[in-house]
Amino acid sequence: MTTEVRSLREFKMPDVGEGLTEAEILSWYVKPGDTVTDGQVVCEVETAKAAVELPIPFNGVVEQLFFPEGATVDVGTVIISVAVAGAAPAAAPAAPAAAPAKAEPAEPAEPERREVLVGYGPRTGGSQRRARRTTTTTVAAKAPAAPVAPVPAPAPAPVVPAQPSGDRPLAKPPVRKLAKDLGVDLRAVTPTGPDGVITREDVHAHASAAAAVAQAPVAEPAGAPAVVPAVLPAAVPVAATGDVRVPVKGVRKATAQAMVASAFTAPHVTEFVQVDVTRTMKFVRRLKESGELGRDVRVSPLLLVAKALLTAIKRHPEINAQWDEAAQEIVIKGQVNLGIAAATPRGLIVPNIKDAGGKTLSGLAAALGELIDTARQGKTSPNDMQGGTVTITNVGVFGVDTGTPILNPGEAAILAFGAVRELPWVHKGKVVPRQVTTLALSFDHRLVDGELGSKVLADVAALLEQPKRLITWG
Repeated sequence: MTTEVRSLREFKMPDVGEGLTEAEILSWYVKPGDTVTDGQVVCEVETAKAAVELPIPFNGVVEQLFFPEGATVDVGTVIISVAVAGAAPAAAPAAPAAAPAKAEPAEPAEPERREVLVGYGPRTGGSQRRARRTTTTTVAAKAPAAPVAPVPAPAPAPVVPAQPSGDRPLAKPPVRKLAKDLGVDLRAVTPTGPDGVITREDVHAHASAAAAVAQAPVAEPAGAPAVVPAVLPAAVPVAATGDVRVPVKGVRKATAQAMVASAFTAPHVTEFVQVDVTRTMKFVRRLKESGELGRDVRVSPLLLVAKALLTAIKRHPEINAQWDEAAQEIVIKGQVNLGIAAATPRGLIVPNIKDAGGKTLSGLAAALGELIDTARQGKTSPNDMQGGTVTITNVGVFGVDTGTPILNPGEAAILAFGAVRELPWVHKGKVVPRQVTTLALSFDHRLVDGELGSKVLADVAALLEQPKRLITWG
């Protein structure tokens, strides 16, 4: 005879990327009382590198959510507990007193295995992490010592209200993130999307209306100072001044730290060149119309700029390098992992195409299209943003002619591709309208001297002026 028993299993914040120590909970997809199955996504979290959906590794019923949406939680901290059903044998008859039951030897405890969603497989034991200071915008995450249950607060309240699934506002994860950043309660927003889905426009409209109300004059006693809350919610307008405070965290925080480190660590040099890309633009149109690279492949000028840079690197591999401060050595990388700077709702990210130099033009086009689509959907994995060796930033899509790009940390060069404009140009001895762009190459002067940087930039320009050279030079 067996008796069904239920036990609690705890799911900890996993290591979602090498070197990351914390993650912010963006959205919960379950609530206490919901039934979950092995592999079901229960929440979405954001690290300093990307947003990641977390699947739970067992079946059961959700018992408790330990942190609300918006909380920043340390890796290894329990974030959800689940009641798991199981079968236990019925109690056996008591053994005679003269023959006490022999205790079964306990199996040796295995070291704790921590699930790693991105990286090099499960790791054993705890990880050593640097101490982290807690700010007013971060919820300190301390895991309860197992198996002791967490101590309830004096006024206990569920982290996520237990309500029917239909009461949860319908919105996609990026819209939920936007609402959280703007301090908007989705339950108060009027949806205009299909099937009652809240859109980005709905959130912005609600936030604008709330800001207008907040900035309306309020009668106060004479001489009374304006009251400003000590801790401001995310992106909440301050009624007294109209200022908006936005906590710097996640991708934006990592980007800010990386750019400061790059600017004050690597000695930057930037060179510029104007290029007649009339033939390149015609070549792009021909590839689009002919479908030579595949009917579903996106063809753009950025594709040929990328191919030109990769070809130039093949001729001058010394620019595909990294500075090893500890060994005081220059490491010339064996393959080119081409980064493409992408502006997303979560901030600037630079995913890269692994071994881009080894791809054909059609293979590069397919990889570039997939990279851009994934970034726009906010699904870029941390692994796709690690190991880059050189980067392209396409500032031309914003109508900008050029700029002085800052190096992605650990890389030796970054190429800025400016807007393509019709300008008067001397062509075959006559001034005629031509399609012209400006390229800017920034490089680390510790690894790349002026001669090498100039040769690479000149090669890229020559290839874009005569795109047929992509075939002969490649």
